[in-house]
Amino acid sequence: MSGVPSMLGKQILPMSLTPEMKVDELVHAFGGPRAYNAGRLYEACRLYERMLDEDATVALTLAGAMTPAGMGGPIIQLMEHGFVDFIVSTGANLYHDLHFALGLPVYQGDFRADDVELRKKGIVRIYDIFIPDETLLETDKFLKEIFLSSKLDKPISTAELHRLIGEAVLDRARYPERSLVAQAVKYDVPVYTSSPGDSSIGMNLSATKMSGGKVTVDPDLDVMETTAIVYGSKKNGAIEIGGGSPKNFYLQTQPQLSQILGFSGGGQDFLIQITTDTPQWGGISGATFQEAISWGKVNPHEPSNNVVVYADATIAAPILFTYIISRRKKKPLKRLYPERPSLVEKLQRDYKRKR
Repeated sequence: MSGVPSMLGKQILPMSLTPEMKVDELVHAFGGPRAYNAGRLYEACRLYERMLDEDATVALTLAGAMTPAGMGGPIIQLMEHGFVDFIVSTGANLYHDLHFALGLPVYQGDFRADDVELRKKGIVRIYDIFIPDETLLETDKFLKEIFLSSKLDKPISTAELHRLIGEAVLDRARYPERSLVAQAVKYDVPVYTSSPGDSSIGMNLSATKMSGGKVTVDPDLDVMETTAIVYGSKKNGAIEIGGGSPKNFYLQTQPQLSQILGFSGGGQDFLIQITTDTPQWGGISGATFQEAISWGKVNPHEPSNNVVVYADATIAAPILFTYIISRRKKKPLKRLYPERPSLVEKLQRDYKRKR
């Protein structure tokens, strides 16, 4: 066709599906070219490949109630393959992750249930997920035993807190292979939470103080450890499931370097977010990566390195994860957990030298 404006992209044609189609073939059908969030999911899958090809240090940020829905399993596979190097999660996701390792039941329920009746029967509800009170109480008991028996005598980061829990799961739980907290120990993946007191893990940790517990978390250590990881990496990227505090906690490592510590800032290099929120409400879950450029959180020179997929994470994330596992061979693990002290020391040394 003559006179086609240069702004036009590839021509869209009807999608062709086959009974034998694999996930990566379906994703490529999305990008053949496709519109809306099928196209964005295709872009996210290809961007994840680039993150790995360029040896970026990859963070996974995890909000929402993902582990109760069984999403811990794919995350374990990503860690095993070397496709996730550290994690920032809500504490709730890490708490509910423990139920599976302890063999405590979590059930499929009905979102139309009568919540008053559920309360009478001792069942809590996360949309259409039902968890008996016994599951919560047994998990609480497990956590309290860990905290009360610990001999730690100085404040620790949440990476160390979750390491403590994960080691206990590996040693004592019935199904440690089901827990991302436990498998993170196996693969030396640091696991942070941006709001240590905002979950049943934090609640149990606080409660043990009344019985002589000594485990104390220092959130300042989390800020410096995550910043040091980003500072010490050649390139940085993240897969952000949902948004909320974990999303911003990862992104803020760049203004921590530039605005607070005075290093020349570049912003994160690669970012993928899967969310159902939108930006006009002013919440961090919907805040775009373009907006984050103004804060120095995102590299402004590579706009194609940022993709937001507006979709249900329980649908889009398994497709993204299956795609990358099927397309890329396992990578050598970065094993960042034991590297944390030396990374912080380097950041501190360079900061003092610069001053």
